[in-house]
Amino acid sequence: MNGVLNILKPPGMTSHDVVSVIRRLAGTKRVGHAGTLDPGAAGVLPLCLGQATRVSEYLLALPKSYRAELALGVATTTEDAAGEVTDRKPVPSLTADVVEKALEHFVGPQLQTPPMYSAVRAGGHRLYELARRGVEVQRQPRKIHIYSIRLLLLQGKRMMFDVSCSRGTYVRTLCREIAEALGTAGHMSFLVRTAVGPFLLQETLSLEEAAQLAGKKQLSSALLAVDFGLQHLSRAVLTDREAERLQHGGFIPYGEKLPAGRDIRVYRQDGRFLALAEVRDGLLRPKKVFHHR
Repeated sequence: MNGVLNILKPPGMTSHDVVSVIRRLAGTKRVGHAGTLDPGAAGVLPLCLGQATRVSEYLLALPKSYRAELALGVATTTEDAAGEVTDRKPVPSLTADVVEKALEHFVGPQLQTPPMYSAVRAGGHRLYELARRGVEVQRQPRKIHIYSIRLLLLQGKRMMFDVSCSRGTYVRTLCREIAEALGTAGHMSFLVRTAVGPFLLQETLSLEEAAQLAGKKQLSSALLAVDFGLQHLSRAVLTDREAERLQHGGFIPYGEKLPAGRDIRVYRQDGRFLALAEVRDGLLRPKKVFHHR
């Protein structure tokens, strides 16, 4: 069981809950997720099994896409529908042109302050733990990047949009910021993650489908390759002799042009994924080697 399951996380479950279900179905403890989703959100949740847990950090860094609904006029403690109302403001008359122009200002590199109801640590505590005790602390803004944002629907006090963004972006905070830019308050009333890099919503496996496959001992048929989410990295192919040397920790002179200091996908000549490596001083140096049985 080495590979990645593209799971459809249902609303009402934590990401850890989903991991626990798949651990039981797969009969292995080596399962980890590649980026949490809030309990109320649904959508793409890549789960790494077996040796694929060693590439989870790379999947975490992939760009993510969401479809969100923003309810205007009402702010909440959690910036989503699960929180308590903290403010109500009138909603100005809005047109699609006005909203689209406001959204344009959010595209590109941004600084975003994590919400109090988040898993970010401060002084050894999760922010949400402090928030539940009524404690609010200063948070350092973080660099994020909004690659694209597109208005889908504007109807009364609700609007829906698609957004593609970097790791670490809080879409509910983005919703609050958009509402404020429109001259009102707001909170995220709905969220579905539609993609994590190449992992797409339309290709997800529901927990019910996973259970059916596991019952037939066919869950492994749904596994995507360990390197499925690494296609954005440069690729190198080694001879059998070079592959054996790299597999045992040796460095390989590699004359082809490859970006120095960046991670490289390394393959055997038969196409099998061998390792993640980097080029330094003209040598291909292994970082993580993957073994096939």
